[in-house]
Amino acid sequence: MTISDQTQQTDSHAPEHAAPPVGAELKAIVEALIFASPEPITPKLLFKLLADEPKEDVAAAVAALRAEYDQRPGLQFVDVAGGYQIVTRPELHEWVRRLFHERSTQKLTVQGLETLAVIAYKQPITALEISEIRGVNTSGVLSTLLERHLIKIVGRKNVVGRPFLYATTKEFLIRFGLNDLNDLPKIEDMAEALGFNPPGGLQELDPREGLLPLEE
Repeated sequence: MTISDQTQQTDSHAPEHAAPPVGAELKAIVEALIFASPEPITPKLLFKLLADEPKEDVAAAVAALRAEYDQRPGLQFVDVAGGYQIVTRPELHEWVRRLFHERSTQKLTVQGLETLAVIAYKQPITALEISEIRGVNTSGVLSTLLERHLIKIVGRKNVVGRPFLYATTKEFLIRFGLNDLNDLPKIEDMAEALGFNPPGGLQELDPREGLLPLEE
């Protein structure tokens, strides 16, 4: 019996309603692009890079990869910052940290985390408003968050002095594993997960109301 005959015999037992398989080569290409991209790769960019392929085939390849990674113990396929990324599973992060010997300088201070939380839930917001909520001057912390591209200046407030307005960035979404601002958890949950006490003046803002849309 030839390989072709064996294939035909195997196929004859497949259910007639089974979905057609996604091309292995296309799926491999999509996986390579997502893995190699330094930031989440968006569907729009995937379609552009694979312009010669039908969009439905590219979407099917993404769906097939997502299903495959659901079964992998070390890696996972995630939707983050409006795109796709292949990352290590959260329960394995400590082992990955050992590999990279994460430096303390890369970690945000408690003051940085508090300030970032205020901006995330109250954006767009001025430096004075942040200081009023936290009860301390935040100019130095804001500079650090800007340098790390976790926040950005999105305009000026129409009041005396026209102070800058601050909001979070796409890098913020990537860093905290959020697909968009609607994924923000309750402030209490976020503070507990990151290990700090939320500022007393920070009242939770429903992420679905009043938050500045993310535009990059």
